[in-house]
Amino acid sequence: MKIAIAGAGIGGLALALMLHKRGIEAEVWEAVEELKPLGVGINLLPHAVKELSELGLEDTLAEIGIKTSQLAYYNRHGQQIWAEPRGRAAGYDWPQFSIHRGALQMALLRAATQRIGAGLVHQGHTLESFEQDDGGVVARLRRRADNALVETRADVLVGADGIHSVLRRLLHPVGDEPRFSGRMLWRAITETQPFMDGRSMFMAGHQDQKFVAYPISEPLRQQGRSLINWIAELRVPDGAPPPTDWNKRVDRSVFAPAFADWKWDWIDIPAIIEGAATIYEFPLVDRDPLPRWTVGRVTLMGDAAHPMYPIGSNGSAQAILDARYLADCLADCGAGRSSLLYALKEYEAERLPRTAGIVLRNRMNGPEQVMQMAEERAPNGFSSIDEVIPYAEREAISQRYKRLAGFDKQSLAATPNR
Repeated sequence: MKIAIAGAGIGGLALALMLHKRGIEAEVWEAVEELKPLGVGINLLPHAVKELSELGLEDTLAEIGIKTSQLAYYNRHGQQIWAEPRGRAAGYDWPQFSIHRGALQMALLRAATQRIGAGLVHQGHTLESFEQDDGGVVARLRRRADNALVETRADVLVGADGIHSVLRRLLHPVGDEPRFSGRMLWRAITETQPFMDGRSMFMAGHQDQKFVAYPISEPLRQQGRSLINWIAELRVPDGAPPPTDWNKRVDRSVFAPAFADWKWDWIDIPAIIEGAATIYEFPLVDRDPLPRWTVGRVTLMGDAAHPMYPIGSNGSAQAILDARYLADCLADCGAGRSSLLYALKEYEAERLPRTAGIVLRNRMNGPEQVMQMAEERAPNGFSSIDEVIPYAEREAISQRYKRLAGFDKQSLAATPNR
């Protein structure tokens, strides 16, 4: 069996490694001519770390990323709404990592080229079309180096090519436009002094004005410094995202005045914003859940299948879970326990409704809804958060999202190793 994967992001590379572990040949085709450690920070939740640990990568992650100790929510006055330990600090068998996305991608790329072979990881090839028959699928890709059209034949073609997925557009050419939330994100990285314990993640504000920050570099933490990934978010008046360039550099003056007085005894947000060398602007968008991901021998995964708001730290984790379940289904097929077309349908039947639920819950602010509740119930602040949102209500919101996303302890304990 041979699987062609369009896209060498976190999901695509994780799938290639998981297929290799199960004795299935994988060939990866990436549109970018040369992958580089670009991007900002992400969080890997324990259920995603579990899967990467089974690939022998936990020590690698620990060398570059922060083992997150705590997640805390605050209102726009700097008052704490909710805090909980994370990862091993919360009693999980696996840590949560806050990590630079580019550093994680490079670690996965190194592992993939070593294990499946550098000759099976192609860069600079953009998927253009495909054809399939009873015996397989042919993918046609444009090689950027010389504009030549390259064909590859496989048993399955998987689209792991992100929110702007070519394969998704080929499968669903009509009625699948991005949905804009009406909010913009500004993302950057700032090197500075640690805040809290140097391993904590916090969010402050509410759905129309929010600031998120967490450290992402273990080497810098060892030096007593902190490389802080941060996100500023505001509702914008015109209600429409920019038509192009969803990753453009902007000046801090576009948004920083809204956070000018967000300086409290435990954090100085204006100073963090001021310390960034480069700031990128993104519209907060997702897409409606699809009715199906799979057509014959072709299927989708990750952001190509279920782009979601970056709420609850779940985008990368769900891509990794897609990879695990798809690899398991294909392994069952290879062992004669199911047909290939059944395996792809089984994968879709398991993962599509689960991720659709997360997409929709993230539109409702996911676990961050406690921040919006505090803003609505106590816009001028509070003397006791328990009088505004009782502890049991806050805890229920946190646990409900963990169960939905699959990283409550009971769900993780029930997931077998393979």
